[in-house]
Amino acid sequence: KENCRPDGRELGEFRATTVNIGNIFFSLGSITTADGSALVKLGNTTVICGVKAELAAPAADSANKGYIVPNVELPSLCSERFRSGPPGEEAQAASQFIADVIENSQMIVKEDLCIANGKLAWVLYCDIICLDYDGNLLDASVFALLAALKNVQLSSVTINEETGLSEVNLKQKTPLIIRKHPVATSFAIFDDTLLIVDPTAEEEDLATGTVTIVTDEEGRLCSVHKPGGSPLTGAKLQDCITRAITRHKEVKKLIDKVIKSITPK
Repeated sequence: KENCRPDGRELGEFRATTVNIGNIFFSLGSITTADGSALVKLGNTTVICGVKAELAAPAADSANKGYIVPNVELPSLCSERFRSGPPGEEAQAASQFIADVIENSQMIVKEDLCIANGKLAWVLYCDIICLDYDGNLLDASVFALLAALKNVQLSSVTINEETGLSEVNLKQKTPLIIRKHPVATSFAIFDDTLLIVDPTAEEEDLATGTVTIVTDEEGRLCSVHKPGGSPLTGAKLQDCITRAITRHKEVKKLIDKVIKSITPK
């Protein structure tokens, strides 16, 4: 009623958002040095994404395509709600959501990852690790993934016709082709009527449902993720989409600014 939340924000206000791209080297599990990396903070929620590019043979049924393998980790260090061990339900659901966003938005066309038809292609392992969990994991994860992919440089690879072996030129690198820039915007639903944007962990626990809208720079809808909870009217959903399009512009502006600042003059 008072349009005010526990942390002082208005209902439609996002938490402070920051992004650091590149030059983050970390070793958590399998990642030692990433080909592209980014750290995103959404209020207290902190997510890091590392992208590792490796070479592999394409699948027989899609000889002209590479692979993108996203994985979201929620280690016990990021919140007491998660246990160490194999990925829990929330981490698996988040990984699937990220995979769907990559597929639906066509941010990376898998054909672009093919080096030699039927012989060689790139595999992009995208590891998204939550360092501090305070709600709205999906928005932070999509943002970190996009920012990390934006600074991936792929080495030049050729296949030697005589030996049939691949030759990698580490000095010659080209940026990964990003065709679309999906951005996620999440809302928590209260009493079936009230929508609040960018919920904290506490607000997520109290909400009767959540919905995440993913849009691209053309304002197209890439994904609507609504895992159960209270229903949304068409008008409310339309309201969410409109606000997601506005949010997209803000996030895109932030990424462009950071990319520009790290690009060598």
